Amino acid sequence: MSRARVLAILVALVVLIAAPYWLPGTYYVNIATQILIYAIFALGMDVLLGYGGLVSLGHAGLFGVACYGIAVVLAAGWGHAAAIVLALVVTVAVTAVFALMSLRATGIGFLMITLALGQILWGLAYRWISVTNGDNGLNISSRPAPFGFDLGDASAFYYAVLVVFVLVFAAMALFVASPFGASLRGTRDQPRRMNALGYHVWMIRFCACLFSGLLTAVAGILFVYYNQFISPQALALTASAEVVLMVIAGGAGTLLGPVVGAALVVIMKNVVSAYIARWNFMLGAIFVAIVILMPEGLVPGTVRFCRWVRKGLWGPLPRIAADPEPGR
Repeated sequence: MSRARVLAILVALVVLIAAPYWLPGTYYVNIATQILIYAIFALGMDVLLGYGGLVSLGHAGLFGVACYGIAVVLAAGWGHAAAIVLALVVTVAVTAVFALMSLRATGIGFLMITLALGQILWGLAYRWISVTNGDNGLNISSRPAPFGFDLGDASAFYYAVLVVFVLVFAAMALFVASPFGASLRGTRDQPRRMNALGYHVWMIRFCACLFSGLLTAVAGILFVYYNQFISPQALALTASAEVVLMVIAGGAGTLLGPVVGAALVVIMKNVVSAYIARWNFMLGAIFVAIVILMPEGLVPGTVRFCRWVRKGLWGPLPRIAADPEPGR
């Protein structure tokens, strides 16, 4: 890793750690918390969309399974640790069922199957009133206190989410650099060639779905503890579409792209909407501009633009011809 990249990561960490001190108030600390939660969600989607080439419109269903898992287990009288573990296990198990059904197809077929499965989970959350309480949703009375730290304060909960985000981001970096990450990209670009080389394409995609579901479950758990409430709205199709747009807008197949896309959508929904009534129109215009001007996403597009500007200002570096006869 280059020194510039290491320095950029350290600066970003310092900015994130100091966020509760330089942000103007508790409201904006909560906005930063939401950005980190949705960034984890978008990273989970990026595993499939960016690195696997599989577009899912059912991830909000998996997100909601984790949320309802926490709420239902806590309502049954269990502790937070048991609720978190059970929510992770159940969500990964549901993801496995999703994968078994949806990986029967690729492309538009995969998208439509995941859409149908997501809508089934939304319908269960909406109609299974004895468990989910329907439109009224479920409340959570308290947040966990890991190692005795109270997470009731906005800043304390932000730091807890930040720790989880750093761990998830590190896990994603290891995944991208691992042989498994390379094989997943191979199934995206050349599935027939990977199959001819002896790789089990279906199993690679299945394991990628499980990893994606695990990250989605982590985001769902943080989300339900942040809001201390869950309703069927969290499983709606619009929620899945939003996270897909986060990944595409920031840059699919990159580490920073989903984070930047999550920040863009969350800020537009919660900050810009307070000043601009037609914020949806503005968000749509931004997405159209990204697709036209930076089709690869904001992060790769910005890097390309900076290289173009640098080349225009300083020009290509001169090549020094080698002396054919040293010493003369």
